[in-house]
Amino acid sequence: MSKSDYLRLADAIAADIAAGTLKPGERLPPQRNFAYERKIAVSTASRVYAELLRRGLVVGEVGRGTFVSGEARRGVAAPGEPSGTRIDLEFNYPILPRQAALIARSLAGLDEAAALDAALRQATSVGTPAIRSIGAAFLSQGGWTPAPEQLVFTGNGRQSVAAALAALVPTGGRCGVEALTYPFIKGIAARLAITLVPLAMDESGIRPDAVEKAHREAHLSALYIQPAVQNPLGTTMPQARRADLLGVAQALGLPIIEDNVYGFLEDGPPLAALAPDSCIVIDSLSKKVAPGLTLGFVVVPLRLRESIKASVRSGGWTATGFAFAAAQRMMSDGTIAELAEAKRLDARARQALAAERLAGFEVQANRNCYHLWLTLPAHWRSQSFVAAAARRDIALTPSSTFAATPGHAPNAVRLALATPSMEQLDLGLHTLAALLHAREDDFDSTE
Repeated sequence: MSKSDYLRLADAIAADIAAGTLKPGERLPPQRNFAYERKIAVSTASRVYAELLRRGLVVGEVGRGTFVSGEARRGVAAPGEPSGTRIDLEFNYPILPRQAALIARSLAGLDEAAALDAALRQATSVGTPAIRSIGAAFLSQGGWTPAPEQLVFTGNGRQSVAAALAALVPTGGRCGVEALTYPFIKGIAARLAITLVPLAMDESGIRPDAVEKAHREAHLSALYIQPAVQNPLGTTMPQARRADLLGVAQALGLPIIEDNVYGFLEDGPPLAALAPDSCIVIDSLSKKVAPGLTLGFVVVPLRLRESIKASVRSGGWTATGFAFAAAQRMMSDGTIAELAEAKRLDARARQALAAERLAGFEVQANRNCYHLWLTLPAHWRSQSFVAAAARRDIALTPSSTFAATPGHAPNAVRLALATPSMEQLDLGLHTLAALLHAREDDFDSTE
């Protein structure tokens, strides 16, 4: 049966729902019975039911069957008009409706000859005294302010992480990381021939005893962690755990690479405020501004500054002159601060919507965060759930993406809330909630 045929069957049922012929709560026949009645393959019936679920017109209840949704007549998706629009809950790049205008206002005049002349010149990893001073003030948080001479710049946050790892961990060395961590750290470590050592976590973050155990088993050269708004879990490490972890790291002589890219969503200072000589703070403008207009920051203890500079040079990770010029304008005139505050409010609104739509499911979330961690019901597997969501035009990230080592991923997915419009996000969450109620094989397609 062609795609248009199964869609016509879905449209016919959607029309019956819209007309009230099929009422909310009414049970649809089992897929095999539906296939027999319509003289179609069972796999085609499965596609029809999957399409109805994607539109939010039906819900699946484990052990009971498929029912017309209580909200079906609100027209979550119009019959005959599948959205065809991919709802991106995979990548976390918050772009606010008015931010292009704010950035354009800030960068006005950068196209003039005098401004362009400076922006087009070769830049260095330490920038200019002006941008170091502006950058240090801009990065200030919770009473912590780095010294301008501590700043080294890269093209983006990933390059900052790579530069810090290359400077601190020798080829063939070991770096301790959260058991669930920023996915790109795995690729960076592989290119640098560094072994990542997953460290056990609890609700407060990395466990200090796990650091001690890993270091006893084989020497660690550094730790890479995300104490504020951890990716993927969204947790922020409490003060008591920060003190305990720093105590262990300092006793073992372990420097800490502190990824603070999401830190602008919280109020507190980074770990470096407690241990400025032990921590390298990583930040960038990719989340605060946009991935297409970014700059990476490395705040380093002065004793490590030359090593980081050499790492940036050898890696080819120096930022462009234009990136410096644009960032300097946006930091100094308050544009980025205004965007960051607006994004904090936006993240809270999105988390509130997610909490409402996913009520009753096992969700780990931070109200100030742009992502959440969803533990799946026992009848779903992470990869299968991601695939089922993809068939409904929703992109998610399975837990395996974040596992520091293969085979240690919990049965969960991450939902990134930043990218879709609020309307798209509402539709996506509504569809996922219905999907969570369904069994994995209720809507499986084998055609």
